[in-house]
Formats: sequence, structure tokens, C-alpha cells
Amino acid sequence: MENPDENTYAPGVEIETLAAFDLAVTAGTLTDHRIQSVDLTERGAALFATDTRGAVFLGCRMDSGAEAKVRADGAFVFPPVPGLPFDPYRGLLYTPDALYEGLAGGGYEVTPDARAYRWFQRTKADGDVFSSMLRALHDDAVSDALDEHLAGTRVVGVMGGHAMARGTGAYREAAVLGRELARSGLTVATGGGPGAMEAANLGAYAAPHSDAMLVKACELLSAAPSFSPSVTDWATAAFTVRERWPEGGSSVAIPTWFYGHEPPNAFADHIAKYFANALREDGLLVRSTSGVIFLPGAAGTVQEIFDNTTPNYYESRSAPTPMVLVGRAHWTEKLPAWPLLSALASGRTMESRIALVDTVDEAPEALARLTG
Repeated sequence: MENPDENTYAPGVEIETLAAFDLAVTAGTLTDHRIQSVDLTERGAALFATDTRGAVFLGCRMDSGAEAKVRADGAFVFPPVPGLPFDPYRGLLYTPDALYEGLAGGGYEVTPDARAYRWFQRTKADGDVFSSMLRALHDDAVSDALDEHLAGTRVVGVMGGHAMARGTGAYREAAVLGRELARSGLTVATGGGPGAMEAANLGAYAAPHSDAMLVKACELLSAAPSFSPSVTDWATAAFTVRERWPEGGSSVAIPTWFYGHEPPNAFADHIAKYFANALREDGLLVRSTSGVIFLPGAAGTVQEIFDNTTPNYYESRSAPTPMVLVGRAHWTEKLPAWPLLSALASGRTMESRIALVDTVDEAPEALARLTG
């Protein structure tokens, strides 16, 4: 006799768009399908005509009759949660337009990104199990969407400080780095915030365009060098660049509402935004399977260096992730992470997978050398 526990929760087919739903119901059954956050209010007839036994509906809107029918079939229905500024069941990653909806008319404070941060601030320490569950559901859904998006890609992480201002030489150099990595066929992934992170995503966005485009874009952005004092002005400048040069290259940003004072940059077309910073930090590094480049930064970047070093040190990965630190003086004198990293690597497999370079333009070659 079969053990029902071994079959009840077998992996199912995920449906994340209305088009995918319409295709799936042509087979007459949604058994073992997971439908995530799809508006089915106009698909009542299809739901009545389809076998939905064993299906799971996560945050899907549907009329009351259709909902009663699928429940009677034995489907699991997790209804939408009213009043939230985010969707805990979302099936897809965020886009800049989604997070910054309403920016042009009402400024940053009315955007879904700002409203989600305010909700987080209200609920993160209130001890309410429902709020913590919603955050956990959301972050798990984002991780699932991120894995699906990155499947089969070669990802390189670019880490660096948020204080790097637009209009500076360091910002332009980081943007050129992102462009060259993207042009080499790598998917650029960053922490998704301002500064060095934005510059790398901007560079990837500029990859299909001429070199002159990136020069001009940096000039335009320099009019709002920082997200302080006005996130609205800072974000608006980025959308102006996107509108002037549409159809930019793809990249990934992985920011967090934990650091809500740092808004997400608008140059990554796929944004995996988390409530839990620990999930965000680990997820970014683990998914950077083709290496990580660390630009000069402060506490957050130092943390990322050693977060990435730990699994490399214990060889819990099949091959240590290549690590390139940019800025010899910064990493040996100002914040001497390199001597400690070198000492940890000495005599271990990871020793041949780390490099320290003086300038940003040396980083792509160093990364290629480490990856063989």
C-alpha cells in the first residue's frame, strides 16, 4: 500500500500568468498545479469545466461560485489578503515600474515600495504571527521566482557600498564594469540599492547600447547624485534615462526592506526584494555561481566578503566561488579584509579562487582567470 504522505505533496506545475492558466486548462485538469496570484475573476467558466482536485490556488482572485466549486473539488485555496501593499503569493519577480508605480504623480511616498516599507516598520516587531507569516510567504515566493528566472544562467555578483555617488569617477567605473560583464554573457546581480549597486545594474542596462550612451546617462544622473534628500528626484532621474534609452540589457537586483532607507535602483529589470535581510544576503551570494566582485565598501561589503568565504573555506560547494576584491589600498589598509581572507585561504582549495586587483578595469580579466 502506498504511503499517502509520500504523494500528497509531490512537486506540482506552477502557473504564474493568465496565459499559462488558459493553456493548462485545455488539458481538462489542474490536478497537482499551483496557481500563484493569477486574477481568475473572468475564468469562472473554465474553472467549472476543469477538474481541480489537488490543485493549489495561492492568492488568486475568483468569483464566489467558482471558489466554492474548486473547494468542493478538494483544491486548496489560499485567498488574497486584503489591505496589504504587497502580494505574499506573487509568482514573478518585481520590476522597477511595479515598485515605483505612482512615482510621477505622487512622489516616492505613494509607491508600493515605500508603502511596503512602512508596513514592515509597523509590523516587524509587533509579535503578530500573521504578519510574520505573510513576510515569510512573500520571501519564499520571491526566492522561488528568482530561482526560476536564473535557471541556466551564469551569474556574477557585484558588491559595493551604497554611498558611491552618481557623477563620481568611481560610479562611472562601476558602471563600465557592469557593462563589460553583461557584454561577456554574464548575468549581473547586485544588492539592488544605490551607489555601486546601481552603477553595476546601470552598466548592464547600457550593454546593448553604444559606449557613448553610458557616458551621457552618467551625466544625466549626476543631477541627482544621491537618494538623500529626495528619493523622488533620485528615482525620477533613473526613469528619465530608461525612457530616453529604452530596451536596455537585463540584470538582477536583490534589495531588502530591512534597509528601507536605501531605495531600490531602477536599472535592474528583475528585482527580488525581501523583507528578511539574511535571506537576501545569502541568496545573492549563493546564486552568484560565476563569481563575486567586491568593490570598495564598508560594513555591509565586508560582511558579504566573509559570508561568501565561509562556505568556500569549508568546501561546502563543489567548487569555491571565485572572489575578486577591487582596490588594494582599501582592502589592505583602510579595511584590511584581504590579509584575513588570504590567511583563511592559505593551503585550501579556495586559494586559487581569490584575487586582489588595483583597479576596476582589471576585475573582468581577473575573474576570467580564476574561473579558468
